[in-house]
Amino acid sequence: MDEAASPNSGNLTEYSVSEISGAVKRVLEGSFSRVRVRGEITEFKRYPSGHLYFSLKDEGGKIAGVVWRNSVARLGLVPENGLEVVVTGRISSYGERSSYQLIIERMEYAGEGALLARIERLRQTLAAEGLFDAALKQKLPFLPSLIGLVTSAQGAVLHDIRTTIARRFPRSLLLWPVPVQGEGAALRIAAAIFGFDRRTGTGTGIPRPDLLIVARGGGSLEDLMAFSDEAVLRAVAACRIPVISAVGHETDTTLIDFVSDCRAPTPTAAAELAVPARAELVADLAHRAARLESGIVHLNRGLRLRLDRAAGLLPDLPTLLGHVRQRLDDRLHRLDLALPNLLHARRAALAAGGVLPDLPGHLATRRRDVRELGHRLALALPALTAARRTALVAAERHMPSPHGLIGIHRGRVAVAANGLQSGLRQTLRDSGATLRRHQVSPAPLAGMLRERRAVLDGLSARLASISPMTVLSRGYVLVRDQDGHAMTEAASLRAGMRLSLTFADGERQVRVERDPTSQGALAL
Repeated sequence: MDEAASPNSGNLTEYSVSEISGAVKRVLEGSFSRVRVRGEITEFKRYPSGHLYFSLKDEGGKIAGVVWRNSVARLGLVPENGLEVVVTGRISSYGERSSYQLIIERMEYAGEGALLARIERLRQTLAAEGLFDAALKQKLPFLPSLIGLVTSAQGAVLHDIRTTIARRFPRSLLLWPVPVQGEGAALRIAAAIFGFDRRTGTGTGIPRPDLLIVARGGGSLEDLMAFSDEAVLRAVAACRIPVISAVGHETDTTLIDFVSDCRAPTPTAAAELAVPARAELVADLAHRAARLESGIVHLNRGLRLRLDRAAGLLPDLPTLLGHVRQRLDDRLHRLDLALPNLLHARRAALAAGGVLPDLPGHLATRRRDVRELGHRLALALPALTAARRTALVAAERHMPSPHGLIGIHRGRVAVAANGLQSGLRQTLRDSGATLRRHQVSPAPLAGMLRERRAVLDGLSARLASISPMTVLSRGYVLVRDQDGHAMTEAASLRAGMRLSLTFADGERQVRVERDPTSQGALAL
């Protein structure tokens, strides 16, 4: 048996362990120099060196994978255990252990199911932290002076927002351009939100907006993933400026809609939420002014009616005095009639009783008494009449004058009417001043243009200070070979080489005559 096996063994090439390991490595790396592999991430570890190690598995197998530190930023997503992904890379073999692994350069989600699962996990985490609570929502300003935009500088989104705000109520806009999808988009969006929030609004730097709009157009679920990234969501939650999110179409929903202070179905709707319609404000102000004027007229009419009613309730003083005088005259007339009857009755009583024996004398005495009483009565009657008239005049003086009462009420009504008219005029003046303040004036635009021009001049000066031509003007020379490459070392020069010397005022062509270390080695 040994003799039979010997010839067959002689036909096989004999390899050392390193040789067979190297051959396997070459076959693997040559046959699978660029591959795409789909699987679920497991055993994920991030080492202090920055490298990422994990395995990809499916129902039938598992393969080790590694992402070097310099490739982590280009992955496009953050790996985690349980995430189903499609990776792009190459197969590498490690001969000392006879093992192989995937060197991964790119990574993407494997289908919408994986994306939705990741979004749902993040939503539950942030909801548990309370980032979606309605109590944290900030109120949008009624009329912001400056609106910050976080969106792409290209596309229809920026145009729609600009035209809508210009049509409704022109306001100043400040754009922070960012990529809205792809690698690094989420970090750029979060940085823009933090950047706006750090503005103080003082000095000559970038002003601090009163309102932020984070927007992009529609797209697939993967295109919109940047707006469901944890970094963006935490930036919006921490922002002290009210934020309106307007991502995708009306049917698209991203996690930023849960964190933002207000969600708009489209970028155009976000612009409509940001500013009111100026025409509607003017119409509402005119309506309120008309209502105020109508109210003042109605109030004046009511006061006049009350005054007329009060004047009607006052007594007629001439009629009242006439009644009193008539009663006094009646009493005087009755007194004149009663005196003769009284005297006749007294005489009859005396005669019947025989009280006075000397009737003529007694009568004469009585006549004298009567005449005296009549005289006293004649004297007292004018005084009594005068006293009664004085009392009536005094009562008349204490009684309020109808004309005076009417004048007092008319004065009060005039004061009230003047106050209301003054208030109306002041309200109209304030409203007019408010409208004038809200109107777009060329003066602020001119001031903003001067500020932007000053910033541009400063940047131009800084650019000039670091310009290579500025360095050349100080006596330095730029040396390049005939291919245009800069020569930075004398040891790289060889005899016969043609060089281009760039001065501040132009270029000269030279040739290296001999050893460049000796003087006079260059010739024009």
